[in-house]
Amino acid sequence: MQCVGGTCIKGPGSPGLRATPPGTEGSRRPAPTGRTMAKEWGYASHNGPDHWHELYPIAKGDNQSPIELHTKDISHDPSLLPWTAAYDPGSAKTILNNGKTCRVVFDDTYDRSMLRGGPLTGSYRLRQFHLHWGSSDDHGSEHIVDGVKYAAELHLVHWNSKYNSFASALKKPDGVSVIGIFLKIGREKGEFQLLLDALDKIKTKGKEAPFTNFNPSCLFPACRDYWTYQGSFTTPPCEECIVWILLKEPMTVSSDQMAKLRSLYASAENEPPVPLVGNWRPPQPLKGRIVRASFK
Repeated sequence: MQCVGGTCIKGPGSPGLRATPPGTEGSRRPAPTGRTMAKEWGYASHNGPDHWHELYPIAKGDNQSPIELHTKDISHDPSLLPWTAAYDPGSAKTILNNGKTCRVVFDDTYDRSMLRGGPLTGSYRLRQFHLHWGSSDDHGSEHIVDGVKYAAELHLVHWNSKYNSFASALKKPDGVSVIGIFLKIGREKGEFQLLLDALDKIKTKGKEAPFTNFNPSCLFPACRDYWTYQGSFTTPPCEECIVWILLKEPMTVSSDQMAKLRSLYASAENEPPVPLVGNWRPPQPLKGRIVRASFK
């Protein structure tokens, strides 16, 4: 999940790309090692997930994501409804590389691309989607299912339109809903290639390019079964405002397609090249939360 935090570049705020809270832009706190932490969070040893709580204390909260799912402990909840997504391909606007992930941004100024049903009450607007991936095909997803790590994880971020703004939704426990889709290695997925073909325009951090007329529901697996639980963004500030909808069935992509994703750089054009890989947060403690399944 991306997904938020760190340095802002143009484009709406969201996981992997939200501004630092006002007044804290230059603040630094000593890390346990006695060194100061760089003001921008990341995934390296000096600013990675183990350090996020130093600048974003909620990262050690009681409703953090991702988690590991132990399916033997998850019960079917017959009250869970099917979810429906009705997306307007014309709402897709841009694709960008913010140094943390690649993200596709949508117009969310009105009820245009919407998520409804499932565990949700009300209607949620699609704001963006982004991915998390590893340095090789055998890991990269953020959620883990019975010990299985997938090659990547796609997060579609929606916010509850009853709260009038994304910023307001971030403060509510039902403010945001993220559909999480696992990517596993197998046959190439043609629809995913549409996204990958745009990556050449955003190879380095800070690059942004038009990305229009795209309906992300083309990436959904045929089976809509899901797990749901109350959690957080998986990137700082790690706000605990998300109703997760994790799809049971992964999307299949080829190893070559994953390699294309890993060809992005976390560094800017004028900097020494740093591959954009390993942008995943490890599982967080469940702390008594209940995970429910829409299926038996």
